[in-house]
Amino acid sequence: QVRLVESGGGLVQAGGTLRLSCAASGVIFAGNVMGWYRQTPGKQRELVVTITDGGSTNYADSVKGRFTISRDNAKTTVYLQMNSLKPEDTAVYYCNINSGGRIYWGQGTQVTVSS
Repeated sequence: QVRLVESGGGLVQAGGTLRLSCAASGVIFAGNVMGWYRQTPGKQRELVVTITDGGSTNYADSVKGRFTISRDNAKTTVYLQMNSLKPEDTAVYYCNINSGGRIYWGQGTQVTVSS
């Protein structure tokens, strides 16, 4: 059974930092693309960043220079370091894995940035 469990969300003031983690189990982690997405009420889920097994990344323009994704294949975990947070970063953050063309999602973690 595939499980993706996000953690690290919370409430932070604008300009602050958070580090999200996503631990994967039940799926081959190495060799697959991992990603972070976010969603606010009434809006579609949007890409934040993806990372390949080789470390290639694709960031949304809105987070470039502020967010950093990394992965630890040994720990089957992907991280999202979020710096200089803005109120518009407030959302539920989801991680996913693309494993052989199948997409799996975590349950999400809430990030709230106060102004």
